[in-house]
Amino acid sequence: MVDLRVDPDSAQARRQQPRRYLMCRPEHFAVRYRINPWMDPTRPVDVALALRQWQRLHDTYLALGHQVELIPAAPGLPDMVFTANGGFVVDGVALGVSFRPEQRRPEAALFESWFKEHGYEFVAPREINEGEGDLLLVGDTILAGHGFRSSSASRAEVADVFGREVVPLRLIDPRYYHLDTALTVLDPVEGPGGVERANIAYLPQAFDDASRAVLAERYPDAVVVDATEGAFLGLNAISDGLNVVMSPHAVGFQAALRERGYRPVAVDLSEFIRSGGYIKCCTLELRRRP
Repeated sequence: MVDLRVDPDSAQARRQQPRRYLMCRPEHFAVRYRINPWMDPTRPVDVALALRQWQRLHDTYLALGHQVELIPAAPGLPDMVFTANGGFVVDGVALGVSFRPEQRRPEAALFESWFKEHGYEFVAPREINEGEGDLLLVGDTILAGHGFRSSSASRAEVADVFGREVVPLRLIDPRYYHLDTALTVLDPVEGPGGVERANIAYLPQAFDDASRAVLAERYPDAVVVDATEGAFLGLNAISDGLNVVMSPHAVGFQAALRERGYRPVAVDLSEFIRSGGYIKCCTLELRRRP
């Protein structure tokens, strides 16, 4: 069960914002190839445990008052559970994805069909981008990771599609191959307070010097997370502005969040780290038009 008690001081400082998420049951989850340093096909996955862990995450979102929609899992696509890579959605517009690893390319058409069938305005990508794995909305700004998966050329395309400022961030450590493995958006910011409330947490070691300088300048109040927390994808978390659903092992990160009025909600997805994914990877935010 999820502890929904809220500390009075935290409740005053932070405001929960209801969310709609897209998830995919890990019915075909496995590690059959190696496309990032976390993956080892010689280590079998406990599929039954993965299903239970995923269900716990799904049920946690519902218990927190969020909506969850599902895209059907497809045989032969073990990484489809990582729906964050299926697109990037803002104001009902869904930019499709173009995967760099060939093993994941068939997923793109399935996500495209889902978006179209569910009333989203779909935009086919011209450049390589891996969705919300590398594109994160912080207030009115889109942070765009590149260096391993998404192309740096996708920045201009994202800016054109969504009409927002896009800030490129270069990833330099292959363990943090997507932006969402090294950076957490803490305040989705769609309510009172606007951009002034936008904030993040990040792992400095994952970025090059120029990107670290950009993050330090733009987010001086960010939670700067220690490398030990990133070692088990502790930053692959998701926040609704108050609750931060995250790894139970990122104890230092949890303490820093509590000090700032957030409420950590621990969910263990240990089987998914075998494929280089965790909570955020399993969660695509669906932002419809207001």
